[in-house]
Amino acid sequence: MPAREAWLRGPVDGVPPLLQPVAHALVQARDEVEALAAGLAPEHLWDRPGGVASAGFHLQHLSGVLDRMQTYARDEPLTRSQLAALGAEGVPDPTLTPPRLADAFGQGVEAALEQLRETDPDSLAEARYVGRARVPSSHIGLWVHAAEHTMRHVGQLLVTVRVVS
Repeated sequence: MPAREAWLRGPVDGVPPLLQPVAHALVQARDEVEALAAGLAPEHLWDRPGGVASAGFHLQHLSGVLDRMQTYARDEPLTRSQLAALGAEGVPDPTLTPPRLADAFGQGVEAALEQLRETDPDSLAEARYVGRARVPSSHIGLWVHAAEHTMRHVGQLLVTVRVVS
């Protein structure tokens, strides 16, 4: 993991200034997930100490939420594939490994950074809608939620990994 936290490494290339905090949070999350996955034994991926969510769930959920927030930020509905992935979050899958799940999250962060780079700052106050019920939010609200929700689950992942390792 880099010596400095992401927000102290300077601007993320191409990301509009108002979205830099989101980009920094996602880059920091990617760094921390990579380090946590590297230290997690595959046999502990689906452990649920004290009944809490498994590390595997958090790793899947991190990727899923980020993907879903990007979709809503584009003002698009979720696809059947996204809904199926949502339903599979936390279901033990022996084909998944900590590095594979961390790589998937890293790819999701790269996709999010690319979408942030393409985001017109003038659109940030525009309405966006979440879910089938189309709950109102805003473009920037979705990105801020993507960042804060991601970091919340990274924190939960950190504790779970420490307990099961």
